[in-house]
Amino acid sequence: MTYLKALVLCLALANAGYFLWSRGAGKPAEAPKAAATPTLKLASESADPHMRTASADAPAAENAGAEPSRDVGAPDLLTNVKRCISVGPFRDVAEAAHAAATLRGGGYDPRQRVADGEVWAGVWVYLPLSTVRGADDQMLAKLKAGGIADALEMPGPNDASVISLGLFSDQKRAQARVAQAQALGLNPGIADRKRTGSVYWIDIDLKPTDSLLNPADLQGEAGRIVRLEVKGCPGAPGTQ
Repeated sequence: MTYLKALVLCLALANAGYFLWSRGAGKPAEAPKAAATPTLKLASESADPHMRTASADAPAAENAGAEPSRDVGAPDLLTNVKRCISVGPFRDVAEAAHAAATLRGGGYDPRQRVADGEVWAGVWVYLPLSTVRGADDQMLAKLKAGGIADALEMPGPNDASVISLGLFSDQKRAQARVAQAQALGLNPGIADRKRTGSVYWIDIDLKPTDSLLNPADLQGEAGRIVRLEVKGCPGAPGTQ
């Protein structure tokens, strides 16, 4: 009896084992899959096309309605700006008229005006007098004998008496008189002479593209010494 019970129990266990095996319980369990490592992506690489569009259009949306950027360091160009300059002073009407004609030929519109002031009169060639009594008469006689007949005594640059050898507005003539005195063994001095009274100025308007005027361009006769200056017109911004 005991043997029969044991046999029945073995058959039952065998059937149970076969049932479980047929259901797959006997298959080896699969190892759990490792979690995928997340990767970083740019907005433009997003798999969602809508996300890519939003990212690309975001700067445009933010800047919509904003003013265009400006280069603060670049100043605006000045246009239609006139610069009035004065050229002078001229000693007489003839010199001013000659300069005005030259400027008019260069495309300018000169305006002449008269003012009180000091004007250059020429280069003065002179000899200082000796302190020895009677030396001035001997000097004058020597100059006249050497061909300088127009020499005369007069007040000099420092209010001391000198012997004037002439006032010259022509450079070559002034140099010739100096050489003539040096040939007599003398050492003359030279100085600019000015006079006060009515002088003449010429005002012109320069366009923004015009360069500053060169007074040498108004040179009259060849070799003639010109002492001109260029300054702002009276009443123009920046002038006194």
